[in-house]
Amino acid sequence: MADWIAAIILGLVEGLTEFIPVSSTGHLLLAKQALGLGDEPWDTFIVMIQLGAILAVVAVYFMRLWKVLLGLPGKDPSARRFAISVLLAFFPSALLGLLFHDFIKDVLFNTTLVCVMLIVGGFALIALERWAPPAREGDAMRFSWKTALGIGLWQCLSIIPGVSRSGATIVGGLLLGVDKRAAAEFSFFLAIPTMVGAFALDFWASRDMIDAQVAGLIGIGFVVSFISGLFVVRTMVDFVGRYGFAPFAAWRILVGTVGLLGIWLYA
Repeated sequence: MADWIAAIILGLVEGLTEFIPVSSTGHLLLAKQALGLGDEPWDTFIVMIQLGAILAVVAVYFMRLWKVLLGLPGKDPSARRFAISVLLAFFPSALLGLLFHDFIKDVLFNTTLVCVMLIVGGFALIALERWAPPAREGDAMRFSWKTALGIGLWQCLSIIPGVSRSGATIVGGLLLGVDKRAAAEFSFFLAIPTMVGAFALDFWASRDMIDAQVAGLIGIGFVVSFISGLFVVRTMVDFVGRYGFAPFAAWRILVGTVGLLGIWLYA
């Protein structure tokens, strides 16, 4: 398969899975193995094209984010409160990412672990659908700082591929009494600093191996992930409000089970 076709496929996988609780990194690792791609430059590619999906969030929520940005230097307490809540939620996983970057890429990027965590996370979502505590907070831009920090601590679980960054933050939000729709929206906002930070860290660590060819592949994946991410961001909140998280749980369990069978059959 031509590298540019692989870049398109992986870009689609990234954009379609980044914001739903199914683990985009896990799906990308499984797709990479299914396509017969090596570790480098594809592991770096997987991290760096996430920025395309993140820009989809910025595009869809541009006016709300722009209003917050304009309010920060002035006297808008709601803008400062929102910005601080996102930074509080971002800090724990940022610290872990800096400390364990090499360990995550060298040890945890493991397809067997991905499949197991997909299945475990699927059953966790099913349990939450039935036994989540009643919602107390319903506006993703007005969370208490305690709730935001709690969601950030839950996001730390997503350093394990297969857990899902959005899944960890949504689960954390639901357990902390956040409404489903608000949990999904806050996961979008928290993705912006989290994935920009991951992009910058991986770009710096891999800068020597990014030549013109690799940069071109990253550009293709970036554009495809942005376009497909736009579709997901525009539809995710309404989908969750109507159907909940059960469809994502079923998908996680299916993909994880099929992945384990594939590993067992072709190992």
